[in-house]
Amino acid sequence: QGQLDESGGGLVQAGSSLRLSCAASGRNISDYNMAWYRQAPGKEREIVASISWSGANINYATYSVKHRFTIIRDNAKNTLYLQMNSLEPEDAAMYYCNSGYRNGTYYFNWGPGTQVTVSS
Repeated sequence: QGQLDESGGGLVQAGSSLRLSCAASGRNISDYNMAWYRQAPGKEREIVASISWSGANINYATYSVKHRFTIIRDNAKNTLYLQMNSLEPEDAAMYYCNSGYRNGTYYFNWGPGTQVTVSS
């Protein structure tokens, strides 16, 4: 399986922006639908946004995320991005990337994640 390394998180004030990056190795993200996930303390990991292998189909988990976040893939750099604008305290979580869940599996090992903390 491939490896993932997320970065770009941090402590920001509400209303700020962050750009998360997810660098893949060992496998090409171009072969997979990819997604960003997040897990807040005491909660299950949830999908935030997904993008098809070609980039033609993009989905966001909620109306709020759809109008503030943008998922981007650069297959040439084997990297996935999440541009997050107008951050809210509810967005605070550990953010991860991976493939979409298919055939009972994810196609990359989970990376360490990147922590996003939003102060009000």
